[in-house]
Amino acid sequence: MASTSAKESSGVVQQPIELSTSGTMNENYGPNQCGSENIVSNTQDLERVPPQGLQSESGTPEPRSNWKVFATMLALSLALFISALDQTIVATATPTISADLHSASGYVWIGGAYLLANAASSNIWANLSDIWGRKPILLSAVALFFVASIICAKANGMPMLITGRGIQGIAGGGLIQLITITISDLFSVRLRSLFLGLIEFIWAIAGALGPIVGGAFTQSVSWRWIFWINLPVCGTAFVLLYVFLDIHNPRTPVLAGIRAVDWWGSFSMLALIILLLLGLDFGGATFPWGSPKVICLIVFGCLMSFAFIYSEKKLARYPLMPLGVFRNRSNVACFLVDFTHGFAYLGAEYYLPLYFQSAKESTPFRSGVLILPFVLTEAAFSLFSGLLIHRTGRYLEIIWAGTALVVLGTGLFTNYSATSSLGKIVGYQITAGMGCGMLFFPPLLALQSNISQANTASATATFGFIRNVAMAMSVVLGGVVFQNSMDMRQDGLKAAGLSSSLLAEFSGTEAAANVNAVRAVQDPTQRHAVADAYAWSLRNMWIMYACLAACGFVASVFITRQHLSEEHVETKTGLKEKQPVSEQ
Repeated sequence: MASTSAKESSGVVQQPIELSTSGTMNENYGPNQCGSENIVSNTQDLERVPPQGLQSESGTPEPRSNWKVFATMLALSLALFISALDQTIVATATPTISADLHSASGYVWIGGAYLLANAASSNIWANLSDIWGRKPILLSAVALFFVASIICAKANGMPMLITGRGIQGIAGGGLIQLITITISDLFSVRLRSLFLGLIEFIWAIAGALGPIVGGAFTQSVSWRWIFWINLPVCGTAFVLLYVFLDIHNPRTPVLAGIRAVDWWGSFSMLALIILLLLGLDFGGATFPWGSPKVICLIVFGCLMSFAFIYSEKKLARYPLMPLGVFRNRSNVACFLVDFTHGFAYLGAEYYLPLYFQSAKESTPFRSGVLILPFVLTEAAFSLFSGLLIHRTGRYLEIIWAGTALVVLGTGLFTNYSATSSLGKIVGYQITAGMGCGMLFFPPLLALQSNISQANTASATATFGFIRNVAMAMSVVLGGVVFQNSMDMRQDGLKAAGLSSSLLAEFSGTEAAANVNAVRAVQDPTQRHAVADAYAWSLRNMWIMYACLAACGFVASVFITRQHLSEEHVETKTGLKEKQPVSEQ
C-alpha cells in the first residue's frame, strides 16, 4: 500500500464526474487544488459517482441512480450489522456457553478471539482490496463470515468454538474496514459524514440488540442460534453487494496480486498482535507476571513491532500501513482518540453485562435489557453527530465534548455497587453512551480531511486497525484486571464463610464464567459478599478505562481544524495505480 499522497495520486480517476441533481442537468467542474483530478460538488442531493467502465454513447460516465445508492448502502449496512452484532451478542451468552462446553478458561477468549483476529487482519484486508479491488475482497469477507458462523454453531468443544470465532474475527475485520473504505471512496468528505453517521448508528443498534438477542436465544432456545442467525443476513448482503455494488474493479491477475501482497508485514503484524495480547492475558491470571512464558510472549510481541516497522519502511513494495501519516501531530492525536474511544466503549459493552449478571444478579436477558440505555444513547448520538457535521462542517467541538463525556461516564461507572439504584444504572450509562456515540467517526473525518483522497483508503485502514487493537486489548486487559481483583478478594470471601468449592468458583480465572452461581448462594450474607466482590473487582476495571479515556481527552486538544471538502474524487485500485516504494 502506498504511504504518501504523491505515489498514490495516479490512483485518482482523471475524468469528469457527472452530477445530476434534478435528473436532467449535468455539469463538469474544473480541477481542484491538486491540479489533476476532476471533481464534483454537491451538498443538497445524493452524490452519484459514475460506475467505472460504464459509459453512455457519448463517452460520458453514467451517474448512479438513487435506487442503486440505496441498495448498496443497504447491503453495506447488513454486512456491518452482522459484524457488529457478533462483537456483543456473546456477552450475555458467554457464561452459559462456557458451562455448556465445560471450559471456564475459555470465557475471555470467546469474545477475545474474535476481537484479536479482527484487529490482526484488518489492514491485510485493506491491502488486498487495493490490489484486487473493493468488491471481490468484500464479497470474500462476507462468504468467510458465513462459513465461520456455521463452524461456531456446530462447535462441540471450546477449541472448535474459539477457532470459529477467530475465523469470524478475520472476516469481521474485513467487513468493518472495507465498508468504511468503500463509503469513503463513494462520497466526498462532507457528504460521507452523513453516511458514516448512519453506518455507526446501525453499528450501535447492533450492539444494543446483541446482548438482548444473545440472552433471549440462550434462555429460550440455544446459544447456538446466536451464530445460526448470521446465515440469512450474510446471504442477503452477499446477493445485494454482488448485484448493486458498482465500484472500480482493476481485474488484477491472481499471481501478480499474490506477489504484490506485503507478506512479511502481514506476518509480523499478526505475530505482534497475537503474542502481545496472549502475554497480557496470561499475566497474573493463568501464569505469574514473572513467568518465562509471559515474559517471552510480551518481549517477542514487542520485538515484532520493530520487525513490522522495518518491513514497512525497507522491505514491502506495497506496505500495509502508510507510516508517513504518523508524522503529522494532528493525525497522531486522531489515532490516540480513536484508540482510547475503542478501548472504553467496547469495555463498557462487554463488561456491563457481567456487572448486571453478577453484582445485580440479573438473568442474561435482563442484563441485555439493562445495557440498552448505553447502546441506544450511543446510537442516537452517533447519528446526531453525522447530521450535525454534514450540516455545519464542524467536527472539533464534537470530539472535545465526546472525549470529556467518556471520561465522565467511565468515571461514574466506578460508583456501581451491588446496591446501585436503577436510576444510577441508567443515568451513568446515558452519560457514557453520549460520549462514545459522538466519537465513532468524527476523529476519522478529522484524519481524512488532513490527507489526500488517494491516501484515504490506507489511512482509514490504519484508523480501523488501531480501533480494533484497542477493542481487543480492552477485553483482554479488562479481564486481567477483573481476574486479579477477584483473587484479591478471596480472603474476604473465605472470612464470609464460603466453602472451598464456592471459593474456587469465584476465583479470578473462574469468576466470570460462574456468574450464575451468585444466585445459587443460599446464605444472604454470603451472597451479598460475593456480589460486593464482583462489584469491587469491576470498579478497579472501570478505573483503568477512565484513565485511558482521560488520555484521549488530552490528545483531542492537539487535533487541528480542517475544512471538510464538498468535492469528490473517485479512486482507482489495482497494481497499475500503485507506485512501489522503491520508485518514490
